[in-house]
Amino acid sequence: MSGAARSRPRLAVTALAVGAAMALAGCGAGAADEERAAAPSSTPTPRPDSPLPGADLWVNPYSSASWAEDELRDAGDEKTANAVARLAQVPTATWLGGEYDPREKARAITTDARAAGEVPVLVAYNLPERDCGQYSRGGAGSPAQYLAWTREVVAGIGDRPAVVVLEPDAIAHAIVGCDGGQMATDRYALLSDAVDLYAQSPNVGLYVDAGNASWVPDTEKVAAALRDSGVERAAGFSLNVSNFEPTPVSTEYGKEVSDHLGGDVPFVVDTSRNGAEVEDGDWCNPSDARLGEEPTVDTDDELVHGLLWIKVPGDSDGTCKAGAPPAGLWWQSFADSLIS
Repeated sequence: MSGAARSRPRLAVTALAVGAAMALAGCGAGAADEERAAAPSSTPTPRPDSPLPGADLWVNPYSSASWAEDELRDAGDEKTANAVARLAQVPTATWLGGEYDPREKARAITTDARAAGEVPVLVAYNLPERDCGQYSRGGAGSPAQYLAWTREVVAGIGDRPAVVVLEPDAIAHAIVGCDGGQMATDRYALLSDAVDLYAQSPNVGLYVDAGNASWVPDTEKVAAALRDSGVERAAGFSLNVSNFEPTPVSTEYGKEVSDHLGGDVPFVVDTSRNGAEVEDGDWCNPSDARLGEEPTVDTDDELVHGLLWIKVPGDSDGTCKAGAPPAGLWWQSFADSLIS
Protein backbone atom coordinates (compact mmCIF):
# COMPACT_ATOMS: atom_id res chain seq x y z
CA MET A 1 0.00 0.00 0.00
CA SER A 2 1.25 3.45 -0.84
CA GLY A 3 1.64 6.13 1.78
CA ALA A 4 3.16 3.96 4.50
CA ALA A 5 4.72 7.04 6.06
CA ARG A 6 1.42 8.83 6.60
CA SER A 7 0.54 9.88 10.13
CA ARG A 8 -2.52 7.66 10.58
CA PRO A 9 -1.83 5.35 13.56
CA ARG A 10 -0.96 1.84 12.46
CA LEU A 11 -0.82 0.07 15.84
CA ALA A 12 -4.00 -1.90 15.35
CA VAL A 13 -3.09 -2.99 11.82
CA THR A 14 0.31 -4.18 12.95
CA ALA A 15 -1.17 -6.04 15.88
CA LEU A 16 -3.97 -7.56 13.84
CA ALA A 17 -2.09 -8.67 10.74
CA VAL A 18 -1.96 -12.30 11.81
CA GLY A 19 -2.71 -15.19 9.46
CA ALA A 20 -5.79 -17.35 9.57
CA ALA A 21 -3.77 -20.24 10.93
CA MET A 22 -3.06 -18.24 14.09
CA ALA A 23 -6.71 -17.33 14.38
CA LEU A 24 -7.56 -20.93 15.07
CA ALA A 25 -4.31 -22.09 16.62
CA GLY A 26 -4.94 -24.87 19.06
CA CYS A 27 -8.56 -25.18 17.91
CA GLY A 28 -8.32 -28.46 16.04
CA ALA A 29 -11.44 -30.44 15.17
CA GLY A 30 -12.50 -33.12 17.60
CA ALA A 31 -15.07 -35.86 17.79
CA ALA A 32 -18.73 -35.02 18.24
CA ASP A 33 -18.66 -35.71 21.98
CA GLU A 34 -15.66 -33.40 22.35
CA GLU A 35 -17.53 -30.65 20.50
CA ARG A 36 -20.46 -30.88 22.87
CA ALA A 37 -18.14 -31.03 25.87
CA ALA A 38 -16.58 -27.79 24.65
CA ALA A 39 -19.95 -26.03 24.73
CA PRO A 40 -20.89 -23.87 27.71
CA SER A 41 -23.55 -24.71 30.26
CA SER A 42 -27.13 -24.40 29.01
CA THR A 43 -28.29 -22.90 32.31
CA PRO A 44 -30.71 -20.09 31.38
CA THR A 45 -29.60 -16.54 32.11
CA PRO A 46 -31.68 -13.35 32.06
CA ARG A 47 -31.47 -10.99 29.10
CA PRO A 48 -28.40 -8.80 29.66
CA ASP A 49 -28.46 -5.04 29.48
CA SER A 50 -27.03 -3.58 26.29
CA PRO A 51 -24.49 -0.74 26.26
CA LEU A 52 -26.04 0.52 23.02
CA PRO A 53 -28.91 2.78 24.19
CA GLY A 54 -27.44 6.21 24.92
CA ALA A 55 -23.95 5.23 23.71
CA ASP A 56 -21.50 7.24 21.66
CA LEU A 57 -20.60 4.92 18.80
CA TRP A 58 -16.95 4.32 17.95
CA VAL A 59 -15.48 5.54 14.68
CA ASN A 60 -12.90 3.01 13.55
CA PRO A 61 -9.75 4.90 12.43
CA TYR A 62 -8.52 1.74 10.70
CA SER A 63 -11.61 1.17 8.52
CA SER A 64 -11.31 0.33 4.86
CA ALA A 65 -12.74 3.77 4.03
CA SER A 66 -9.99 5.47 6.06
CA TRP A 67 -7.27 3.57 4.21
CA ALA A 68 -8.93 4.29 0.87
CA GLU A 69 -8.97 7.97 1.77
CA ASP A 70 -5.23 7.87 2.49
CA GLU A 71 -4.48 6.15 -0.80
CA LEU A 72 -6.56 8.64 -2.75
CA ARG A 73 -4.77 11.57 -1.13
CA ASP A 74 -1.41 9.97 -1.85
CA ALA A 75 -2.50 9.70 -5.49
CA GLY A 76 -3.49 13.37 -5.55
CA ASP A 77 -7.22 12.70 -5.97
CA GLU A 78 -8.42 15.16 -3.33
CA LYS A 79 -11.98 15.36 -4.66
CA THR A 80 -12.63 11.62 -4.32
CA ALA A 81 -10.69 11.48 -1.05
CA ASN A 82 -12.93 14.16 0.42
CA ALA A 83 -16.00 12.18 -0.62
CA VAL A 84 -14.65 8.97 0.91
CA ALA A 85 -13.77 10.89 4.08
CA ARG A 86 -17.51 11.17 4.66
CA LEU A 87 -17.63 7.39 5.05
CA ALA A 88 -14.50 7.23 7.17
CA GLN A 89 -15.98 9.63 9.72
CA VAL A 90 -19.16 7.63 10.36
CA PRO A 91 -19.33 4.95 13.10
CA THR A 92 -19.29 1.65 11.23
CA ALA A 93 -19.06 -1.95 12.41
CA THR A 94 -15.86 -3.98 12.32
CA TRP A 95 -16.23 -7.55 11.07
CA LEU A 96 -14.43 -10.41 12.79
CA GLY A 97 -13.76 -13.56 10.78
CA GLY A 98 -11.01 -16.15 10.66
CA GLU A 99 -8.45 -13.89 9.00
CA TYR A 100 -6.83 -12.46 12.13
CA ASP A 101 -6.07 -13.40 15.71
CA PRO A 102 -9.59 -12.89 17.14
CA ARG A 103 -8.47 -12.20 20.70
CA GLU A 104 -5.97 -9.50 19.71
CA LYS A 105 -8.32 -7.87 17.22
CA ALA A 106 -11.20 -7.72 19.72
CA ARG A 107 -8.85 -6.47 22.42
CA ALA A 108 -7.38 -3.71 20.25
CA ILE A 109 -10.77 -2.46 19.08
CA THR A 110 -12.45 -2.44 22.47
CA THR A 111 -9.42 -0.91 24.16
CA ASP A 112 -9.24 1.94 21.64
CA ALA A 113 -12.98 2.50 21.83
CA ARG A 114 -13.05 2.62 25.63
CA ALA A 115 -10.15 5.08 25.65
CA ALA A 116 -12.28 7.30 23.40
CA GLY A 117 -15.33 6.90 25.65
CA GLU A 118 -17.20 5.16 22.81
CA VAL A 119 -18.80 1.78 22.14
CA PRO A 120 -17.67 -0.28 19.12
CA VAL A 121 -19.94 -2.43 16.98
CA LEU A 122 -18.42 -5.81 16.09
CA VAL A 123 -19.77 -8.47 13.75
CA ALA A 124 -19.01 -12.11 14.54
CA TYR A 125 -18.91 -13.83 11.14
CA ASN A 126 -17.16 -17.17 11.28
CA LEU A 127 -19.86 -19.84 11.61
CA PRO A 128 -19.14 -23.17 9.87
CA GLU A 129 -20.57 -23.23 6.33
CA ARG A 130 -20.89 -19.46 6.41
CA ASP A 131 -22.98 -18.00 3.56
CA CYS A 132 -23.85 -21.49 2.28
CA GLY A 133 -21.09 -21.54 -0.32
CA GLN A 134 -21.91 -18.15 -1.83
CA TYR A 135 -19.66 -15.09 -2.18
CA SER A 136 -18.76 -14.90 1.54
CA ARG A 137 -18.34 -18.64 2.00
CA GLY A 138 -15.96 -19.88 4.64
CA GLY A 139 -16.03 -19.97 8.41
CA ALA A 140 -14.63 -22.23 11.08
CA GLY A 141 -13.97 -25.83 10.14
CA SER A 142 -16.15 -27.40 12.82
CA PRO A 143 -18.44 -26.52 15.74
CA ALA A 144 -15.54 -27.10 18.15
CA GLN A 145 -13.34 -24.68 16.22
CA TYR A 146 -16.14 -22.13 16.14
CA LEU A 147 -16.68 -22.27 19.90
CA ALA A 148 -12.92 -21.99 20.45
CA TRP A 149 -12.81 -18.96 18.13
CA THR A 150 -15.75 -17.41 19.99
CA ARG A 151 -13.98 -17.88 23.31
CA GLU A 152 -11.02 -15.97 21.89
CA VAL A 153 -13.28 -13.08 20.84
CA VAL A 154 -14.91 -13.03 24.27
CA ALA A 155 -11.52 -13.06 25.99
CA GLY A 156 -10.38 -10.18 23.79
CA ILE A 157 -13.41 -8.08 24.67
CA GLY A 158 -13.04 -8.76 28.39
CA ASP A 159 -15.09 -6.38 30.50
CA ARG A 160 -15.02 -3.53 27.97
CA PRO A 161 -18.31 -2.34 26.43
CA ALA A 162 -19.10 -3.64 22.94
CA VAL A 163 -22.03 -4.41 20.69
CA VAL A 164 -21.77 -7.71 18.82
CA VAL A 165 -23.95 -8.69 15.87
CA LEU A 166 -23.97 -12.49 15.78
CA GLU A 167 -23.57 -14.27 12.45
CA PRO A 168 -25.41 -12.33 9.72
CA ASP A 169 -27.64 -14.51 7.52
CA ALA A 170 -27.08 -17.67 9.59
CA ILE A 171 -30.67 -18.08 10.77
CA ALA A 172 -32.27 -17.09 7.48
CA HIS A 173 -30.06 -19.53 5.58
CA ALA A 174 -31.04 -22.28 8.01
CA ILE A 175 -34.74 -21.52 7.59
CA VAL A 176 -34.66 -21.61 3.79
CA GLY A 177 -32.49 -24.74 3.94
CA CYS A 178 -29.54 -24.02 1.70
CA ASP A 179 -28.23 -27.54 2.32
CA GLY A 180 -31.55 -29.32 1.92
CA GLY A 181 -32.80 -28.43 5.40
CA GLN A 182 -30.37 -30.54 7.43
CA MET A 183 -28.53 -27.71 9.12
CA ALA A 184 -31.22 -25.93 11.11
CA THR A 185 -31.26 -27.78 14.44
CA ASP A 186 -27.48 -28.01 14.75
CA ARG A 187 -26.97 -24.42 13.64
CA TYR A 188 -29.45 -23.04 16.16
CA ALA A 189 -27.82 -25.06 18.94
CA LEU A 190 -24.38 -23.72 17.99
CA LEU A 191 -25.64 -20.14 17.93
CA SER A 192 -27.24 -20.70 21.32
CA ASP A 193 -23.91 -21.93 22.68
CA ALA A 194 -22.26 -18.78 21.31
CA VAL A 195 -24.87 -16.60 23.02
CA ASP A 196 -23.94 -18.16 26.36
CA LEU A 197 -20.25 -17.54 25.71
CA TYR A 198 -20.77 -13.86 24.93
CA ALA A 199 -22.81 -13.57 28.12
CA GLN A 200 -19.54 -14.10 29.98
CA SER A 201 -18.51 -10.58 28.92
CA PRO A 202 -20.56 -8.40 31.29
CA ASN A 203 -20.70 -5.34 29.02
CA VAL A 204 -21.51 -6.95 25.68
CA GLY A 205 -24.79 -6.22 23.95
CA LEU A 206 -25.34 -9.23 21.67
CA TYR A 207 -27.82 -9.09 18.78
CA VAL A 208 -28.58 -12.38 17.00
CA ASP A 209 -29.05 -11.79 13.31
CA ALA A 210 -32.50 -12.50 11.85
CA GLY A 211 -32.04 -11.77 8.14
CA ASN A 212 -34.14 -9.12 6.44
CA ALA A 213 -37.77 -8.33 5.77
CA SER A 214 -37.82 -9.70 2.22
CA TRP A 215 -36.02 -12.98 2.90
CA VAL A 216 -38.32 -14.97 5.20
CA PRO A 217 -41.83 -13.44 5.22
CA ASP A 218 -43.02 -15.79 7.98
CA THR A 219 -42.11 -13.77 11.09
CA GLU A 220 -43.38 -16.49 13.41
CA LYS A 221 -40.89 -18.91 11.87
CA VAL A 222 -38.10 -16.37 12.28
CA ALA A 223 -39.05 -15.83 15.92
CA ALA A 224 -39.01 -19.58 16.58
CA ALA A 225 -35.54 -19.86 15.02
CA LEU A 226 -34.31 -16.92 17.11
CA ARG A 227 -35.70 -18.52 20.25
CA ASP A 228 -33.92 -21.79 19.45
CA SER A 229 -30.75 -19.76 18.89
CA GLY A 230 -30.82 -18.21 22.35
CA VAL A 231 -32.14 -14.73 21.57
CA GLU A 232 -33.99 -14.60 24.89
CA ARG A 233 -30.56 -14.60 26.59
CA ALA A 234 -29.19 -11.91 24.27
CA ALA A 235 -29.80 -8.17 24.08
CA GLY A 236 -31.99 -8.67 21.01
CA PHE A 237 -31.72 -9.34 17.28
CA SER A 238 -30.48 -7.56 14.15
CA LEU A 239 -32.11 -6.93 10.78
CA ASN A 240 -31.18 -5.89 7.24
CA VAL A 241 -27.45 -6.55 7.62
CA SER A 242 -25.81 -5.96 4.23
CA ASN A 243 -29.25 -5.47 2.69
CA PHE A 244 -31.31 -2.62 1.31
CA GLU A 245 -34.78 -2.79 2.84
CA PRO A 246 -36.19 0.64 3.81
CA THR A 247 -35.97 1.37 7.51
CA PRO A 248 -39.77 1.58 8.05
CA VAL A 249 -40.16 -1.85 6.42
CA SER A 250 -37.46 -3.34 8.64
CA THR A 251 -38.94 -1.71 11.72
CA GLU A 252 -42.41 -3.07 11.06
CA TYR A 253 -40.97 -6.52 10.35
CA GLY A 254 -38.88 -6.41 13.53
CA LYS A 255 -41.87 -5.54 15.65
CA GLU A 256 -43.79 -8.48 14.22
CA VAL A 257 -40.90 -10.80 15.08
CA SER A 258 -40.69 -9.29 18.55
CA ASP A 259 -44.43 -9.80 19.05
CA HIS A 260 -43.93 -13.53 18.49
CA LEU A 261 -41.22 -13.42 21.17
CA GLY A 262 -43.43 -11.79 23.75
CA GLY A 263 -43.34 -8.22 22.44
CA ASP A 264 -40.36 -7.02 24.46
CA VAL A 265 -37.31 -8.21 22.49
CA PRO A 266 -35.53 -5.19 20.94
CA PHE A 267 -33.57 -5.07 17.71
CA VAL A 268 -31.16 -3.02 15.60
CA VAL A 269 -31.42 -2.19 11.90
CA ASP A 270 -28.59 -1.84 9.37
CA THR A 271 -29.14 1.44 7.48
CA SER A 272 -25.73 1.62 5.79
CA ARG A 273 -27.02 1.17 2.23
CA ASN A 274 -30.79 1.49 2.30
CA GLY A 275 -31.10 5.11 1.21
CA ALA A 276 -32.76 4.32 -2.12
CA GLU A 277 -34.93 1.62 -3.63
CA VAL A 278 -32.90 -1.02 -5.45
CA GLU A 279 -33.94 -3.37 -8.21
CA ASP A 280 -35.91 -6.26 -6.77
CA GLY A 281 -33.67 -9.20 -5.97
CA ASP A 282 -30.42 -7.37 -6.72
CA TRP A 283 -28.61 -7.83 -3.41
CA CYS A 284 -25.02 -7.97 -4.66
CA ASN A 285 -23.36 -4.59 -5.31
CA PRO A 286 -26.50 -3.00 -6.77
CA SER A 287 -25.64 0.12 -8.73
CA ASP A 288 -28.77 1.93 -7.54
CA ALA A 289 -28.00 1.55 -3.81
CA ARG A 290 -27.31 4.70 -1.80
CA LEU A 291 -26.16 5.48 1.72
CA GLY A 292 -28.91 5.31 4.33
CA GLU A 293 -29.56 7.21 7.51
CA GLU A 294 -26.41 7.68 9.58
CA PRO A 295 -26.08 5.62 12.77
CA THR A 296 -28.06 6.74 15.79
CA VAL A 297 -29.22 5.33 19.09
CA ASP A 298 -31.81 8.08 19.49
CA THR A 299 -34.71 6.29 17.84
CA ASP A 300 -37.61 7.33 20.12
CA ASP A 301 -38.67 3.68 20.04
CA GLU A 302 -37.86 1.39 22.96
CA LEU A 303 -37.84 -1.67 20.69
CA VAL A 304 -35.36 -0.16 18.22
CA HIS A 305 -32.06 0.00 20.06
CA GLY A 306 -30.26 1.59 17.15
CA LEU A 307 -29.94 2.31 13.45
CA LEU A 308 -26.40 1.18 12.66
CA TRP A 309 -24.00 0.95 9.77
CA ILE A 310 -23.23 -2.75 10.10
CA LYS A 311 -22.19 -3.49 6.54
CA VAL A 312 -19.21 -1.31 5.61
CA PRO A 313 -20.30 1.00 2.74
CA GLY A 314 -17.80 0.65 -0.08
CA ASP A 315 -16.88 -2.95 0.70
CA SER A 316 -17.85 -5.36 -2.05
CA ASP A 317 -20.61 -7.95 -1.67
CA GLY A 318 -18.71 -10.33 -3.94
CA THR A 319 -17.49 -10.91 -7.48
CA CYS A 320 -20.98 -10.63 -8.94
CA LYS A 321 -20.39 -7.58 -11.15
CA ALA A 322 -17.67 -6.76 -13.65
CA GLY A 323 -14.61 -5.49 -11.82
CA ALA A 324 -15.96 -6.31 -8.35
CA PRO A 325 -13.40 -7.71 -5.88
CA PRO A 326 -14.15 -10.54 -3.45
CA ALA A 327 -16.63 -9.94 -0.65
CA GLY A 328 -15.39 -7.66 2.11
CA LEU A 329 -12.75 -5.84 0.04
CA TRP A 330 -12.96 -2.15 -0.78
CA TRP A 331 -14.38 -1.30 -4.22
CA GLN A 332 -14.01 2.35 -5.09
CA SER A 333 -16.55 2.23 -7.92
CA PHE A 334 -19.22 0.93 -5.56
CA ALA A 335 -18.31 3.51 -2.94
CA ASP A 336 -18.66 6.25 -5.57
CA SER A 337 -22.15 5.12 -6.47
CA LEU A 338 -23.23 4.89 -2.83
CA ILE A 339 -22.00 8.40 -2.11
CA SER A 340 -23.62 9.84 -5.21
